[in-house]
Amino acid sequence: MFEHQKDQPVLKLTRQQAELLLRNTRHGRLAFLSEGQVEIFPVNYVFDEKKLYFRTAPGSKLIAAEARSMVAFETDGILPDEGWSVVVRGKISPVAEEEIDYVRGLGLAPWIPTFKDFFVALSIEEITGRHFIFARQPERGDERTFTYDPQRTTSTPPEDPDPTKLSR
Repeated sequence: MFEHQKDQPVLKLTRQQAELLLRNTRHGRLAFLSEGQVEIFPVNYVFDEKKLYFRTAPGSKLIAAEARSMVAFETDGILPDEGWSVVVRGKISPVAEEEIDYVRGLGLAPWIPTFKDFFVALSIEEITGRHFIFARQPERGDERTFTYDPQRTTSTPPEDPDPTKLSR
């Protein structure tokens, strides 16, 4: 998906790369503080290059939006030998009545047959992301190390891992 430097299993994504992943994904998790507890909710969303939008029913997400709360949003993807994660931080707020048709036009619709009558926008104040190439975790003192070569199609984990040294 993204090219890493040789032997670097973790790639810090550029904003452009992170936004590409946001555009092509439709689900994530919204986290925020509510009544002294950290809450986290799965949501489906759309991204219009400026904001993330989702729909909600009355409850803590709507209360957080009405309070224009700071939130964190995370979306990710996992393939057989690679994965990625994008985190957005910003404020959520209700979508103004005059913008609802615009947001509907983006294709935002709940996945499940429940009433989610309220539209919420997440402004992007910070966006970060990482892409990972999967392999066995190395252990200190292990001479068999992870190798990655962008010229090869797959990563090469160490052969025959010692089960007494695997992480638990």
